[in-house]
Amino acid sequence: MTVDCMVEDKRWGDIDALAQVATDAVLERLGVEPAAFEISLLACSDARIAVLNEDFRGKPRPTNVLSWPSDERGAVTDGEMPLPPKVGKDQELGDIAIAYDTCAREAAEAGKSMRDHTIHLLVHGTLHLLGFDHERGRDATLMEGLETEILGKLGIPDPYRD
Repeated sequence: MTVDCMVEDKRWGDIDALAQVATDAVLERLGVEPAAFEISLLACSDARIAVLNEDFRGKPRPTNVLSWPSDERGAVTDGEMPLPPKVGKDQELGDIAIAYDTCAREAAEAGKSMRDHTIHLLVHGTLHLLGFDHERGRDATLMEGLETEILGKLGIPDPYRD
């Protein structure tokens, strides 16, 4: 997977390496060749993501991660797997933005490392680019199950377990 990182907030440090780990893990789990695809990542602050959240979702507040798929890939039926991207046709999967302040606050509140929480949010965002969602019940169960499985293979505990 090629992840083109634009780091606006220098507190993110080496987010490039974490992004590579997260995105490759998602595509490998789904049986898709990571080297054939690209994602753009904006590593920013809460102030920047709040503007994006308002512009694109009408919510004038910060959030942890936003995703913009390059194509609609979601399943029609609740709980079904989305169609995988096609090599050559869907080279660019889309864009992700992640906010440092919110990510750091959530990690601290949950007693998680910043590294683990960042990887979780990048896995979550990548799944959104691939058509997964959590708006409907069975879709949410599918997406959370994949997140938990992928993170487990990376040695990161289940983020949904109390």
